Amino acid sequence: MTTTIEERSGSAPGVRRALTKVPEVTVYFWLIKVLCTTVGETAADYLDTNLNMGLTNTTWVMSVLLVAALVVQFRVRGYVPAVYWLAVVLISVVGTLITDNLTDNMGVPLTTTTTVFAVALALSFAAWYAVERTLSIHSVRTPRREAFYWLAILFTFAEGTAAGDLVAERMNLGYWVSAIVFAAVIAAIGLAHYLFRLNAVLSFWLAYILTRPLGASLGDYLSQHKSDGGLGLGTVGTSALFLATILALVVYLTISRRDRQAEPAR
Repeated sequence: MTTTIEERSGSAPGVRRALTKVPEVTVYFWLIKVLCTTVGETAADYLDTNLNMGLTNTTWVMSVLLVAALVVQFRVRGYVPAVYWLAVVLISVVGTLITDNLTDNMGVPLTTTTTVFAVALALSFAAWYAVERTLSIHSVRTPRREAFYWLAILFTFAEGTAAGDLVAERMNLGYWVSAIVFAAVIAAIGLAHYLFRLNAVLSFWLAYILTRPLGASLGDYLSQHKSDGGLGLGTVGTSALFLATILALVVYLTISRRDRQAEPAR
């Protein structure tokens, strides 16, 4: 779903307006988002299993890296592709690990984690709207709105992980069938937006949440052993492939500036 900026009203002469801190929602946005989501799944598995770090240690290490990336993201004046997408990659890993810790280490049922994170996400949206009167990512121009934005992003990854795992376990569809199902639902949301005028903000956040289980299904299909229904590329190969693709796209967008939102006239 490609959207355009909503806030185009000019400011008084000489008044400097804050720059948008997030990219324009284009096909590049959705492609990199799915790739980041896949990396979140495979990288978490690689650090936990292949490097024997364990869920707890992996969560602490990745959380520290995420905090560092967000500090840089908050300090830059406008949208910087490398900084923004690094934060998304790290928050996708941390969101995955939060859910995995609750289910694997603490034994919390997926039905419970799915419900809890859905409520947490709804509350974060409610607080965001109550304070800012908008949930549009085109309005992310102040530190407070950016804080609401990244909090919501974290909950979308945690909720998407829990819901995706719940669907995979309860319905036992297999990786590639699950990916097709989630892709079809996202396509239906897109059609509802373009054909039936489904609210743009609602459409965006619904699709954003569902890209998490879509990417996880793709990651598992590529990385898991053939005996388990995957292609057997492994977490190392899958993570490296997707990270290289993300890097190439980020470099392209940095040079071309194809994903920069139009800034309001001064």
